[in-house]
Parts: sequence; C-alpha cells; structure tokens
Amino acid sequence: MRRSSYRWRNRWGIGAAVITLAIAMMPALGWQATAAAPAPTGVKPNATNMLDCNGFSPKYKAVKHGLGGLCTDPVKVDKNGVPWRFEDNEHYIGHDEPSVKFISSRPGSANDITYFMRLSKDPKAKPTVNSTKVSRYAELSPAPWFGLPMCDPKSYPQNPCTPDSDTNSSAINNPNSAGSAFLELQFYPPGFAPFIDSPSCDASQWCAALTIDSLACTFGFATCNNNCIEPVNFSYLQTDGVPPGPPSPQLTDVSTLTPNRKTLKMHQGDVLRVVMRDTAHGLLAEVNDLSTRRTGWVVASAANGFMNTNIADCTGTPFDFHPEFSSAQQQNQVPWAALEGGVLMQDELGHFEACNSVSSRLPVNDTFPNGQSFSDPNVYQVCNGGNEGSGSGEGPCDPATGICQNATTETGAACPTNDSASGANCEFSGANCMIAGPRITLVNGKVVIEKWPIAGCQENVFQNGDLDFDGTSYLADWPDGSAGHPTSFEYLGPFTGGGHPYPSVQFETNVGASEILCNTITGAGCTVPPVGAAFYPFWSLGRSSLGGHSGLCVWNFGNVIPNRTKTTFGKTAQYGTPDLARFGGTSTSPVLPNPQLSTRC
Repeated sequence: MRRSSYRWRNRWGIGAAVITLAIAMMPALGWQATAAAPAPTGVKPNATNMLDCNGFSPKYKAVKHGLGGLCTDPVKVDKNGVPWRFEDNEHYIGHDEPSVKFISSRPGSANDITYFMRLSKDPKAKPTVNSTKVSRYAELSPAPWFGLPMCDPKSYPQNPCTPDSDTNSSAINNPNSAGSAFLELQFYPPGFAPFIDSPSCDASQWCAALTIDSLACTFGFATCNNNCIEPVNFSYLQTDGVPPGPPSPQLTDVSTLTPNRKTLKMHQGDVLRVVMRDTAHGLLAEVNDLSTRRTGWVVASAANGFMNTNIADCTGTPFDFHPEFSSAQQQNQVPWAALEGGVLMQDELGHFEACNSVSSRLPVNDTFPNGQSFSDPNVYQVCNGGNEGSGSGEGPCDPATGICQNATTETGAACPTNDSASGANCEFSGANCMIAGPRITLVNGKVVIEKWPIAGCQENVFQNGDLDFDGTSYLADWPDGSAGHPTSFEYLGPFTGGGHPYPSVQFETNVGASEILCNTITGAGCTVPPVGAAFYPFWSLGRSSLGGHSGLCVWNFGNVIPNRTKTTFGKTAQYGTPDLARFGGTSTSPVLPNPQLSTRC
C-alpha cells in the first residue's frame, strides 16, 4: 500500500470509505478495452474533420468550428529565435489560460500522475444577464483541464521523440528538439449543450475528454501545412474505454463529439480521482468518480483510432501517443506552446458573453460521408445587451469574405481593421451565439431539443475569444462563497505514481499575447489583468469543503472565499511578469516551493 499517498489524501478529509475505494481502484480498470482494429497507414481525411482545431483550414471544414478555445495556443519562433504571436491562416488564435505548473525531478513525475478534485456546483437559481448576481461555471470557463507534453514525431519540429525520457530536448530555439504534442484532459461544465457547437455536453452533468494537439510545422516555422495546421485527437472518457466515434483528426464526425450511453457523466460536486499514466499502448486517462463509484477512461492508442498527421498531405497514421518525458523538470515542456507547459493545472477563460438577445443568424449545417449529419439553425453572431451594456456587440461578419462590422479590441486601442483574417487581436463577432430557452437541433436526422438558461455568445468562430475582455470571465462572478456563484473546484495534488507530491510550482498565464496593447518582444503593455477587465481570477489555497478545519489546504480558483481562503499569493500579482527570455506574451512567477505542502488550513 502507498502509505504516503494515503496520508495526503486522508488529510484532505475525503474519508476512510472513499480512500479505501480509491486504493481498490488503483490497478488499471480495463484500460485494455479498444475499438476496432487499426486502420491502414495513410488514412485520407474526410472533407469535414478536425485537422485544424481552430477551424480555419482553407481546404477542410471543421466538425466543431468553435473548438478553438480548447486548443493549444502556439507561439511562433522564427529561425533567429524571435518569438511572435502565432496565426492560423491569418487568424490570431491565442487565448487566456491561467495555470499552475508542477515541477519535480522524480522519475515518473511526467508520465504517472494522480490528482484528487471536487467538481464545481452551480447555483440553483437561474443565471442573470444584466448583473453579477447569479452565474454558472460554463459562463466562466468552457474547460478546466490538466496538461501534459506528449511524443509525436510528426509534430513540430518534425523530429524523433523517445517516450518517457528526459533525453528529449524541448528548447524553443533548438532545431533538434523532439517532435511534441500537448495533451489536455478537459472537463466540460453543464448547462449549455450540445457540445458540437456549444461548451457543454449535458444540461446538468459534467463530462470529460482527452484531447491531443499537434502542430504541422517544421523548425522555425519555415514550412507549415495550412490545411491541417493544428490537428487534434479527441475522445470522451467512456465507461467501457471505447471512444464514441473516431478520435483521429482525419475521421472525426458527429459521433465523436456526441456523448453516448457509455460516456462518463458526473454530478456537480462529485469527488474524483484523476489519473494520467503511460501504458504499453499509449497514455491512459482515467477518472474514478468516488461519489458514484463509476469510472471512465480512454487509452490514446492506435487500436482506439488515434492517429498522428503527415505534414505533407494531412493523412493519418494510427499511433500510440506516449508521454514525452520521465520527469516534470522545469525545462521539460512543449517547444511550440505559448504556455510553458509541463504538468499543468489550468482554467480556460474568455469564451462567454451573457446577452439579453442575439441576432444575425449563422446556422450550422454539416453532413458526413457516413450518413451522419448535424443541424442547428438557431445560431447567431451578435450579442445584444447583457455584457455589451445598452447596445449591441461585435459583428456580424460575412462568412464568405470574413469582413465584419463593429469590431472592438482592448480598452485604450481601436481595432485597426474590419477583416477577421488580418491577424489583428480584435473581437470581430460573438459567434457562436444561442437563444435563451428551447431550440431544435437535428442530430443524424433526429430532433433533439436543447435549452440554454440565458442567451449567450461564445466568441470562437471569427476570432478566438473575448479580446475586449468584457465578458463573464472578466467579471467578479467567480466562486467567492456567495449563493449566486458556483462553488470552486477543489484540487489536491498532483502526486506521482508512488504517492509523492511535487516539490515546486510556477504560476503562469498567456493572456498578454491576447492583448493588442502587449508587445511580446519587450513585454510593454502585457498586463495582468488585461486593460478593460473588471476582474481577473486567481489561484488560492483554502480549507476544503469536504474536511475539517485543520490539515492540508486545497487549491481553489476564482475569488476569495470567506472562512475558507487561507492565502491568495498576491491575487493577480501571482502571475509574475512577462517572460522575455522565452515569450513576452506569457507571464510567469519565479519557481516556488509547493505551498500546498507547507500551508495548513
């Protein structure tokens, strides 16, 4: 029995019965389950797929045009080592990702990781539009997630990679760095479905998915294939371990993004044990719901349909994705990612505006060669009232030309163009926007009624995110102990496979790169919070809602919670300063001793 792991978990106050269950579940729970046998190499893409996570491929249509906020944010480093904002087919695709990076030199700390967490719980009252009295978590963040670097020899910079090895170089300016992808184990808050064009997979329950983003570029971005520039593998965590649809970038379809009866769904407030661990055939992502005793998992294996992508022609090759490194040392990160990502805990921001109403229709209609289809005719572009005040927001844009009306940007600057394909850090449209109340969608010809509690815009089609920083993420609607706001996520860990904690941490956020006033070379104007944001959430430690008044503190994210928050690390000051040695659009703190190991609540 792992005594140290038991000791830390027990101090969190989970309780003896739950601890016993967690230990009993520690062996692999059927992760060998796979889908059909691997497809042959050189798999040709469907016309509609996920070869460009951000949806800007000039050749292929995206199954989920609007996934961009859940993609990895690249940084472009030229052959002289100068870092720049990355553009996907002339669209800036960066986004806001405040994170905690966990650092350890212990072997296995980058390929066998366990967290404990409690899911947020929304208020019972209906969310409000014109005030900050009642909010839901999906308005604040489309996906809290855990991150990890992965080997992919067909990803930037197109070099071999040795799995689970610290021999891989990950330097941003080294042409010999290993081919790297970035894994995110994402959790989707409820209330705003369907996931194929919205942030939620269910009206009332959470679900989770494994995503792996690669980058089809060579070193120094000398060559990129713009048709498949950021291919993404995607699968929900399933109670039988079998992806609900093809997870590969080439073959993604409606079934991939539509939960089925085997998709793990979790109640709000449930306590989870979360594992990311390498296996012989790829990384296992597993969630044990300790509140319901249900488990969901998936292995990122060729047998399960995962593929990496050929930069030459976008074809797929069945592939087992393994973690890149053995240890979570400071330098072990993805060389092309804006975040200095190793073992990361993160909350996505900037993808929701609440509205009194929405206008300028932009329907979603997709068909697939296997007979699947999806239609949502009640999708719009413009947010009226709500977070936009007494007027109307950005847009509409002409989908054929990309030319838009009423573009805005960070307070103190004017958008220099109305062209959404200019690369400018501007908010061009609110799309995708949905009406309040019931609306009819068609999934494979079957009528499915979806119902949003309020009208809202996701700001993820013509640009990636809330680039004037006036949406719900940037208001004080975050967990603060009030009845009108969601409860905070609570995190304990991570722990290595032997139950060892991580001795060091680093706070970071890449919000600066999304600010038009930010000079990513000099760091001037790269501020946290951004100019125009009324509030910016932060990481803190506090007493767990599950336990007593003493013992180990848990991580929270949001605002100060009365009678629970112990320390806030200076609130937004925790994110430090622009890291000019790597990329000024990302701010980082110094490496610090892990405060969860020394702070008592």
